[in-house]
Amino acid sequence: MEPPTLTTTRLLLRTVGPQDTDAVHAACQDPDIQRWTTVPSPYLLEHARGFTERTVPAGWANGSMFTFGAFLPAGDLVAMVGLTMLSLGTAEIGYWGTKEHRGRGYVTEAVLAVSRWAFTRVSIDRVEWRAEVGNAASRAVAARAGFAMEGTLRSAINNKGVRRDCWVGSLLPSDLGLPSTAPYIPARL
Repeated sequence: MEPPTLTTTRLLLRTVGPQDTDAVHAACQDPDIQRWTTVPSPYLLEHARGFTERTVPAGWANGSMFTFGAFLPAGDLVAMVGLTMLSLGTAEIGYWGTKEHRGRGYVTEAVLAVSRWAFTRVSIDRVEWRAEVGNAASRAVAARAGFAMEGTLRSAINNKGVRRDCWVGSLLPSDLGLPSTAPYIPARL
């Protein structure tokens, strides 16, 4: 798939490439990104190069992962949002925000834009969010974006060789007023 460019009121979302290696490397020096995500720690320039030059283009090329950098009009990287295909019609979303731009709603704005794109252009009917229990910032973004919190999964995340419990939630096209590609019949409890 050819990577699209998305725009919101305040952001430009596009794939990242070699020109973004230094910005990704700088952002991932943040101890919070290293703690709560699966990026390597310490995060070296070679890790950023592998991400921007190999991992991201390969994901787009084979349709397994769709990664967007969120940028301000001036060019500053403010967030990274990725969708990893889990199964037919289901993708897991992951994201981080740059330390200097947190607290302004950029990550939520980017998550919503990427989710809308997934629902309308990639035939995804469920975007799943997972975060290690305790990652309150990620949970707050998911909640602001409209994800329904579904519970806690035991030992469901492997972060740097350690199994950890995680929260899980989902966003459906109907949560954003969009149609699904497949019929959905909710359970009646």
